[in-house]
Amino acid sequence: MKQTPDFDKIQENMRAGSITGPGFLGHDERNLVDIISEDQAKVKELGLTNEIIANKLEMFMKQGERGFGSPVKVDDRFVVIVEESRGYIPCPFRHGHLSKKANINVRNIARKEEVDYSPISIHLIREHGFYQGKGSPYRLDPAKVARILELI
Repeated sequence: MKQTPDFDKIQENMRAGSITGPGFLGHDERNLVDIISEDQAKVKELGLTNEIIANKLEMFMKQGERGFGSPVKVDDRFVVIVEESRGYIPCPFRHGHLSKKANINVRNIARKEEVDYSPISIHLIREHGFYQGKGSPYRLDPAKVARILELI
């Protein structure tokens, strides 16, 4: 994949302060296509797909929503907390998708590890293979997510 002028515009939308305060790129200076390509190689190496990862993240979000901000135990192995905020966030890929604002925290009890993400993270992974840039508050390293969510 090659960085096109359209990807340049999308990447500009992802910078801090454009759509969200912290943005989607963190301190990552690589081209958007390079960020996506590297993560896609890792997902493939793990024997997973973006769909599998996004589905698991979405399942935890839906389970956690039952708690209305309180912790919810899932499968006796995880604790999930979903804290919703008002409003929506648009997809930086500029195709009209809106995700509600929320923070989802999934803690793997046995591993004593946790991951934070948002509903837009699920969409970005499923539809665009984008796990966000290094240093982004919602960066989801595919290997770390797979380990914490017990996908591998």
